[in-house]
Amino acid sequence: MIKPGDLDLEELRRVGYQTIDAITAYHERLDARPVLPQTTPADVAARFSDDFAEYGEPAEALLADWRERVAPLLTAIGSPRHFAFVNGSGAMIGVFAEALAAAVNTNAGAWKLGPAAAEIELQLIRWIAGFIGYPDDTGGILVSGGTMANFTAILTALRHIAPYDSTPHGLQDRVRNGRFLLYMSDHEGHVSVTRVADMLNLGRESVRLVPSRADLTIDPEALDRMLTEDRGRGDLPFCVVAQLGSVNVGAIDPIDALADVCEKHGVWLHGDGAIGLLAAALPETASRFHGLARADSLSFDAHKWLGVPNDCGVVLVRHAERLRRAFSITAPYLRGSGDEHDAGIDFLEYGPQMSRGFRALKVWMVLRFFGAAGVRALMAKNIGLARRLHMLVRDHPDFEVLHEPVLSIYSFRFVPHSVMESKASSASIDQLNSDIAEEIQRRGLALLMTTRIRGRIALRMSICSHRTIEDDIDTTFEAIAATGRRLAAARTRLAAQPVAAGD
Repeated sequence: MIKPGDLDLEELRRVGYQTIDAITAYHERLDARPVLPQTTPADVAARFSDDFAEYGEPAEALLADWRERVAPLLTAIGSPRHFAFVNGSGAMIGVFAEALAAAVNTNAGAWKLGPAAAEIELQLIRWIAGFIGYPDDTGGILVSGGTMANFTAILTALRHIAPYDSTPHGLQDRVRNGRFLLYMSDHEGHVSVTRVADMLNLGRESVRLVPSRADLTIDPEALDRMLTEDRGRGDLPFCVVAQLGSVNVGAIDPIDALADVCEKHGVWLHGDGAIGLLAAALPETASRFHGLARADSLSFDAHKWLGVPNDCGVVLVRHAERLRRAFSITAPYLRGSGDEHDAGIDFLEYGPQMSRGFRALKVWMVLRFFGAAGVRALMAKNIGLARRLHMLVRDHPDFEVLHEPVLSIYSFRFVPHSVMESKASSASIDQLNSDIAEEIQRRGLALLMTTRIRGRIALRMSICSHRTIEDDIDTTFEAIAATGRRLAAARTRLAAQPVAAGD
């Protein structure tokens, strides 16, 4: 008898093979697929304007819609020329891990709902900590991404540092005096920290921006002064967030020096390594992470550089009990009876979610598939590609270098001599760079975005795909240069046209 919502086993097998064929076909054409769909919001909305049908449809019809309606209108995140934001490429083994996890529908909130899931999560936390040089007896948990990872760590910091137990009454305790404050770099601090301040209802102004140095890393001496001044006014500094691979230039804040300052002031130190934390395991970049083990907590996004399919953030907290104290909650229906002395870990006690998907399986399988050497090779390759891009920018007369590459993120500007000789305004050059990015996007060749470096609009490329090779960097750079020259020449011609009388 077929149960409602199920397929019979033969149909399950047939549709399963068809699904694998659809996945294979997608990847077979991935390099040639436009990175950004060539469409408009109105066109996409029109394709999905049908009503909810009264009766169900066969599985084959749903797969046909995937091939014809859905996949062509999705941005090709896995493309080797996807350089926007910081999106991982989606390792294929992770696709199968997602399917396997969905097949058993494990709820990884409580040990009894998935003993193997709990132990796999504990094991991969030990693996990751040991891989980056953090104590491997640390605590940790998997969450949805970087924002929730930072939230988990910063709430743990707040509840540990607050001068009273904030769990029963929140921040409204009678003994509260002054504002709770957290700190990050004024230039490269990530907006997710501000989102966390929102989520904690501390207010966005509770995030204090610390001056940065010439290399865009946070200035520890300026932080020291700010902490002294803020505490002197009666405020309550509780957390400093170090960028361990920043979103614009890959900056790695001086974690050891920050640990000295935080220790002096009794403040929690969190390392936001969403983008770059795994580079602590590379011989060529490890020295930049000196003092990492002194951080109270760390975070990174497995769905970024590691290539785990979306979504998965990782939180490491040096003392697991502090993480548990921040989130532990009880209710009769959450506990069994009779064997509590032999209970395993319930991850619902260590983070914001109670019902949790089996995220650990895809991270565990990707780590095992690559191995430690494979992960290091992937990162070294991507950093090498960023350095190749830097050399192309440095050696071309129509580009401006804005920083030295540290990790796999690189920002630069197109500033042709023709524009410089005409003494074009900074706003005009900013607009030119924005127009270049938009045209490259429209063509579908690559997806790159703009950002601001020291107030100026720059082109930004995030190179964290395991599929990207030198040809992808060279082809994209040549397209940027050609597009920039053409747009600049058109502007020059337009500016040279005489203005008609009466205009």
